[in-house]
Amino acid sequence: MAKKEKTDLNFDGALTRLEQIVEQMESGEMDLEAMVAAFEEGQRLIGFCSGKLNEVERRIEMLVKNEAGTETTAPFAPPVGLPTE
Repeated sequence: MAKKEKTDLNFDGALTRLEQIVEQMESGEMDLEAMVAAFEEGQRLIGFCSGKLNEVERRIEMLVKNEAGTETTAPFAPPVGLPTE
């Protein structure tokens, strides 16, 4: 289960799975091998969630400097050719 890749994973699904893993680990009923596998899966899910949050943050707005050097905000425009979803 820990090695299975989920191609249709979204942020909410990953967060829900993380919560399940935490509950299982906190129950104290997992053996060492299961704990290690759950930890590894959790680490992958944390990386996925972190990446999604960073992606959303960049899409919402980015900090730019105008010609005068003043910092302003502008909507993020993804580079041409990259998918938006």
